[in-house]
Amino acid sequence: MIQAEYEQIHMPLIGDDAPAFKAVTTEGPINFPDDYKGKWVILFSHPADFTPVCTTEFMTFASMQEDFRKINTELIGLSIDSVYAHIAWLKRIEEKIEYKGMKNLEVKFPVIEDLKMDVAKKYGMIQPNASTTQAVRAVFIIDPEAKIRTILYYPQSTGRNMQEIKRIVMALQKNAAEKVATPANWQPGDDVIIPAPSSMVAVKERAGNSEENMYCLDWFLCLKKDSKK
Repeated sequence: MIQAEYEQIHMPLIGDDAPAFKAVTTEGPINFPDDYKGKWVILFSHPADFTPVCTTEFMTFASMQEDFRKINTELIGLSIDSVYAHIAWLKRIEEKIEYKGMKNLEVKFPVIEDLKMDVAKKYGMIQPNASTTQAVRAVFIIDPEAKIRTILYYPQSTGRNMQEIKRIVMALQKNAAEKVATPANWQPGDDVIIPAPSSMVAVKERAGNSEENMYCLDWFLCLKKDSKK
């Protein structure tokens, strides 16, 4: 029997409990998820410190940290580097790098030291066909109950869109609060989708519904105005 070249990589799926971990970070030790009860979390990995794409991503995340906190969301970064390398890189960003008008940015969210790849392996961030020594650009959006709600993966060459990540968090929060879905290209304040009826009785009831803020494009596709717009 031929032995596999790489150990099998497992990753959690949407709806799973987010794997628990304890880690050393640039902001001190963290115990996840206990330290983040009641909060949404964006856990994201990057291939390495002192790399160009990662630098632009960290600057953008740092510039948006307070925006994320306003929607009850915390950021946690990770790469397979030491905390000392993290600190040196973050200081370089703060002291020397200017990008798209962003400068003197202090990265205040924790960045995990993961030299043994313990956390990266729990989350399937190591993908051997991409690299056996670096984490891919992974994003896990985790809800206040420590359930994984979204998983995004990017190749090492492609920077992430932080506004899109924020939009996803807000769409998930909308769903959790109001039990509605969000249509293509939804932005906060846009109309939302009402769940489709699941029986003929419900279809007939909906046909006779004249709720002011609701309108239907067909029996299975009904929307309503955002009450908080």
